[in-house]
Amino acid sequence: MKLRHELLASLLASSLQLGSAAAAPPAGSVPARTVVLVHGAFADGSSWNKVIPLLEKAGLKVVAVQNPLDSLASDVAATNRAIANEEGPVVLVGHSWGGAVITEAGVNEKDRSLVYVAAYAPKEGQSVLDTVKSYPQIPGRAFFVKEDAGHVKISDEGIFKHFAAGLPRPEQQLVAATQGPLNGAALGQPVSHPAWTKTPSFFVVAGNDTIISPQLERDEAKRMNAVTVEVPSSHVAMLTYPKVVADLIIKAAR
Repeated sequence: MKLRHELLASLLASSLQLGSAAAAPPAGSVPARTVVLVHGAFADGSSWNKVIPLLEKAGLKVVAVQNPLDSLASDVAATNRAIANEEGPVVLVGHSWGGAVITEAGVNEKDRSLVYVAAYAPKEGQSVLDTVKSYPQIPGRAFFVKEDAGHVKISDEGIFKHFAAGLPRPEQQLVAATQGPLNGAALGQPVSHPAWTKTPSFFVVAGNDTIISPQLERDEAKRMNAVTVEVPSSHVAMLTYPKVVADLIIKAAR
């Protein structure tokens, strides 16, 4: 009799375990817990300071990567360290040059989705410079300034008229003061494993962008079949339209 009871208890436990497994949601349906924000060239993590509070209010953990801006590989490594240190699933968000970074870094098993904000999204074997070859030169690039050791920044006039156009002057001055020069060689370094080919993607197109061609942004979004919103913004859409950007990130997380 005792043996029979033990057998029934064992069968019941097995049944409950199977039921729990069957009821568990598939991995892809679990909402993301963390947002990793990747800034672009001529910027640092503070470029997300209007978006971060909105994401945290929605219950998301937020980490802003501080890219060294030395090479594609070094920025990808910095982003991968941030992903490794946080709880998944993760939404990766990239602005401008940061789009190339998340394109290469977004193959981590924790990554749930990708969000591009006025960003580059190269194809396999393509560099950022390759992506712009078939598009007309746009005005903001005339304000790129070469520094020693091959680094590039934007003049204050370029920040005010192009990069951060539409922001109040005090905010523009902060953008100018906190910009991080990019090693120009990084722009010619190709992406090897574009994550957007396998990971759900979202895109904020900056319709008044004069740093990256808005048409390039639209074409990239279409190519990756991204959920897309367009705002009448300069290049820093996350500063001029933070709620729109945050809302799309939250949608990507869910």
